[in-house]
Amino acid sequence: MAVQFEQLKSLESSSTKQADIAVKRVAVVGATGYTGQELVRLLLQHDRAQIHTAVSQSSDGKKLASVYPGLQKHTDLVCSSGDLEELAEQVDLLFLALPHGNAAGKVTKSILAKCKVIDLGADFRLKSAADYETWYKFKHPQPELLAQAVYGLPELNRAAISQASLVANPGCYATCSILTLAPLLQAGIIDPKSIIIDAKSGVSGAGRAATLGTHFNECNESIKAYGVACHRHTPEIEEQLAAFSKTAFCTSFTPHLVPMNRGILVTAYASLISNINKQELYNIYSEFYENELFIRLFSPDDAEYTMPETRFVKGANFCDIGMTIDQRTNRVIAVGALDNLVKGAAGQAIQNMNLLFGWPESSGLKQSAIFPA
Repeated sequence: MAVQFEQLKSLESSSTKQADIAVKRVAVVGATGYTGQELVRLLLQHDRAQIHTAVSQSSDGKKLASVYPGLQKHTDLVCSSGDLEELAEQVDLLFLALPHGNAAGKVTKSILAKCKVIDLGADFRLKSAADYETWYKFKHPQPELLAQAVYGLPELNRAAISQASLVANPGCYATCSILTLAPLLQAGIIDPKSIIIDAKSGVSGAGRAATLGTHFNECNESIKAYGVACHRHTPEIEEQLAAFSKTAFCTSFTPHLVPMNRGILVTAYASLISNINKQELYNIYSEFYENELFIRLFSPDDAEYTMPETRFVKGANFCDIGMTIDQRTNRVIAVGALDNLVKGAAGQAIQNMNLLFGWPESSGLKQSAIFPA
């Protein structure tokens, strides 16, 4: 059964603790990057979160609305280069929207004793410090915090998130891939070692800093694979999906850059080890994601739209999933779509904030997709 926003009151009262209705003060660190700006946009629509500080080293002293004119008449926030230790004494939550490797040395036990932290980078997503040296090419300065951090994928980790002090917000590719594949592994109907993930992302996933590969003439009218056999979201996907598999496995994950602003489309392939039909496959997903507000399933019986498209999720916090069976090859093909800046980043961070403070999970996230766009 699909859950509608108007049904939330009864669902959330039974699944979350009594909400603290007091307004909480938050700081957005890295407020002028794409993810930081998206956090600000969504937080300004939240009735229980107040943006206390917007931190930006590159725009220190500038009005946020002068960096992003679309925020004019929405906020008078002035960017600062605030010290995190001092900020932690002034706010209830720090959002860290920083490039990978920046948060690892900045989050301290002292900060975590004062306020909660949601890191939107990759610095606390993996449990092994050795994996950071292998995949991110840096030595993690605080490996003891990796065990403390909670992976912030609400649909799969809701209870642990609600009790956390440090939340590792998942990667955009990882979010879409994990949500698309978890029901199949839980049901035990696929061979985990056969999983192949083909993923495509809009250019905003590369961040706002100018690089040759994201110049208009370099990426327009072209699609390219990158990070082939070495993309940094690979261990994150495997680590989280391992909880649903009875056997260890590696996956082939290949991302592609496509000439659009935002959006992720994941197509996952896996060999069937059970004899099921399309309706039974759909039922596996329907039961797994029962009552999940931000998961939308595409029915194989829908005559018009049987698979997700990135345009259906643009600007919204949904992950759309479709699935089918290729009878010729005996493979499941599952397709997931989300907005890399919303459910793949800022929206999911706000979803995690809502869990941390015992608020309705949909608070500040009831936007529908922008269409056409």
